[in-house]
Amino acid sequence: MRILIAADTYAPDVNGASYFAQRLAQALVPSHEVHVVCPATSAESRTVFNDGVVEHRVRSLPVMRRKGFRFCAPVGLIAAARRILEFVRPDVVHVQSHFMLSRAVITAANQLGIPVIATNHFMPENLTHYLPIGAAMRAKVQKWAWADCARVFTKADVVTAPTPYAAALAESKGVPGPVLPISCGMDLSRFHAGTPAAAFRLKYRVPQRPTIAYVGRLDKEKNLDVLVRALPAVRRRVADAQLVLIGTGDQQHRLEALAHRLGVGDALIFTGFVDDADLAAAYASADVFVNAGTAELQSLVTLEAMASGLPVLGADASALPHLVHHGHNGFLFPPGDADRLAEHLVTVLSDHHKATAMGVRSRAIAELHDVATTVKEFERLYALRTRPVPVSEAA
Repeated sequence: MRILIAADTYAPDVNGASYFAQRLAQALVPSHEVHVVCPATSAESRTVFNDGVVEHRVRSLPVMRRKGFRFCAPVGLIAAARRILEFVRPDVVHVQSHFMLSRAVITAANQLGIPVIATNHFMPENLTHYLPIGAAMRAKVQKWAWADCARVFTKADVVTAPTPYAAALAESKGVPGPVLPISCGMDLSRFHAGTPAAAFRLKYRVPQRPTIAYVGRLDKEKNLDVLVRALPAVRRRVADAQLVLIGTGDQQHRLEALAHRLGVGDALIFTGFVDDADLAAAYASADVFVNAGTAELQSLVTLEAMASGLPVLGADASALPHLVHHGHNGFLFPPGDADRLAEHLVTVLSDHHKATAMGVRSRAIAELHDVATTVKEFERLYALRTRPVPVSEAA
């Protein structure tokens, strides 16, 4: 098939939706002709060839106060999307959001009679954190954002979401159902328990001590202050425990200041950006992984930690309970509850046998999310929605 993926966030963007679109495109290349429509990294449109994928980069503008993020302005965007679709003539279009570029591609695909699959990675709670407004106004903005999402996805033939929670949530917010739960999947071959971590520790200056780890953006909606606030209580029981935050984001200075106020500044380590080649070793350097986020539709980093054989602790919110099975492969804690988180961290860090058993179970759960299975599910949807080209057009 000739498949066109439309993504409002794509390489070099660092986030789950971007990584999913990249992995899906690459996984489809051996069997299909794959095109991607995504924002350019400048104000000029261009087409590039990247590891078998044809990338149609549409001119874009920087997002104010969000370093590294860009968006495609709506003026003339539908016409630009239609030109690309008329040139590519895809059998099916798969959009990754309802934002400007993807909605333009949906509109153009509808005009040209091309089937559309849509995957929702969106949760307005991940964005409204940044608005300087009160709780009541924030709730109104979130309601409007979901209504806008539903309105756009009404134009798709099929809508999917990464987890049963995400699918049910989208339907409850007005997205036409049934929304199909299809995991974003992951490359299980990249992550293993026992991956050598000595070189990672040396390169990123991470001492070999009992290590609590988080991987991802250091942004407000990730609630990383909960991890820092739990650290003093953990260190009272596990004296040399350390918290390693792997990634970059606008909360680093705030978290550093909080750690110093709590007297644990020497136990908080920031690695900064970690090369993709070092990511498996980053997980292997940890004894336990924590995700305190409350707006996760799946959480690929939690899956990667599980595939690495780590016990995982997660906020009892959103989709994390689909991955973190309390008392089985880790523990859930009430959102924002640093004391309960600390209790569970002490349990894991103090009992090597329990932690190892939980890590084995984590890997078994992660194996249910192999990217090969994800690709097969989407290929099945693509084939069902592909419409034969009329003989007159083929001629």
